[in-house]
Amino acid sequence: MAWNMESDRPIYAQLVERIQMQIVSGQYPPGGKLPSVRELAAVASVNPNTMQKAFAELERSGLIITQRTNGRNVTEDEVLIGNVKKGLAREHLEVFLSGMKELGYTGQDTMELLQQYIEGGNQFDMD
Repeated sequence: MAWNMESDRPIYAQLVERIQMQIVSGQYPPGGKLPSVRELAAVASVNPNTMQKAFAELERSGLIITQRTNGRNVTEDEVLIGNVKKGLAREHLEVFLSGMKELGYTGQDTMELLQQYIEGGNQFDMD
């Protein structure tokens, strides 16, 4: 199934984010082998050159390592992976909190709603 891409952002940047998410979530574990550029390009329904550009960016960041005879692997540096995970979480939080602020919620209101949501089995009490 093709990956859903947003038309307002560069495809390669979305590919980088998607693969980062797959790495930090453990879908591709530390030291694990990644599919080839062509394989992932086919899965994502993108041009292999675009996927290659995404891989080059991931390699520059240190998340993946290219070995001449063994393809590409996820780094074994779990501290780096953890830092990327925290960075992605921060970005998600900033978007979420910005949206809550636009809705008129204070930080305290947001915390209370989150607590209610978590304690209520991922549901809100609308009363």
